[in-house]
Amino acid sequence: MKVLVTGGSGFLGKALCRALLAQGDDVTSLQRHHSVELEHFGVRQVLGALDDADRVRQALHGVDAVIHNAAMASGWGAWEDYYRTNVTGTNCLLQACRASNIRRFVYTSTPSVVHAGRTPVAGGNERDTPYGTRFSAHYPHTKMLAERAVLAANDPALATVALRPRLIWGPGDTQLLPRLVERAKAGHLRFIGDGNNRMDCTYIDNVVDAHLLALARIEPGATCAGKAYFISNGEPWPIRDIVNGLLAAADAPLVEKTLPFPVAYAIGVVCEGIWRIGRLGGEPPMTRFLAEQLSTEHWYDCSQAQRDFGYTPAISMDEGLRRLRAALREG
Repeated sequence: MKVLVTGGSGFLGKALCRALLAQGDDVTSLQRHHSVELEHFGVRQVLGALDDADRVRQALHGVDAVIHNAAMASGWGAWEDYYRTNVTGTNCLLQACRASNIRRFVYTSTPSVVHAGRTPVAGGNERDTPYGTRFSAHYPHTKMLAERAVLAANDPALATVALRPRLIWGPGDTQLLPRLVERAKAGHLRFIGDGNNRMDCTYIDNVVDAHLLALARIEPGATCAGKAYFISNGEPWPIRDIVNGLLAAADAPLVEKTLPFPVAYAIGVVCEGIWRIGRLGGEPPMTRFLAEQLSTEHWYDCSQAQRDFGYTPAISMDEGLRRLRAALREG
């Protein structure tokens, strides 16, 4: 199969490209900047933005299926930038797929599309956990709009499915773990609340497996067509154990200190105001969305993904941490 992966140079994107190549697929990546690593893999690269119709058409030439993984996922930025990448870019890709008669479309979404502030989610499933209605950040809001567009596009000519992996981690991570380690070494990490709220997360290989399984199963009329699925390790851990497990794997200082939620939320409000008024670069150290996410129970029922396309997490949390530790030791 000839597959386009958007955002192939990122953490998940590279893992998807490697796995697709390993099973004999022909892979193209659409991303903004050239990747030497993807070049070594033998991945065809098309450089451009998701809302550049000409580049998107070029990337889709000769393609049979799409895994749309690219997104603006940072914790801070202008609404226009999030909307252009996450919503306009997704719609541009869907339209180009129709024009190119592509029939399979797998979208990498996020559980944040059902974010509801401080409302806990304990074992929520796709049927009983509705989309959020009041978002404190642009990322989950625009991802929700994009996911709805993807699922609405499902029809007899184009089969679409959305996957919602929760907190992806593992070897090759250039975002989550490096930030945790940097802040832990600087003594800046705190748990919001007591750190015992349980959360889902997902080892990178399990996320890749979910995408490949969905890609193999998705076609017009398939059971999974037009639906969204929660994806995780299926082992909700207290956030204290997740964070300290990752830090221990990296030989970084563990975290014990805590911060009450009202204080963290107030700090988020102040930081957002300073960053907005001062037009500061980078991301604020705390936001309202981050305070809500880190202090609230968030774990999901993934049984529907198992029933509809056979997803079962193969790598446990403990095994994933062992593999992460070994990979970091190897350098």
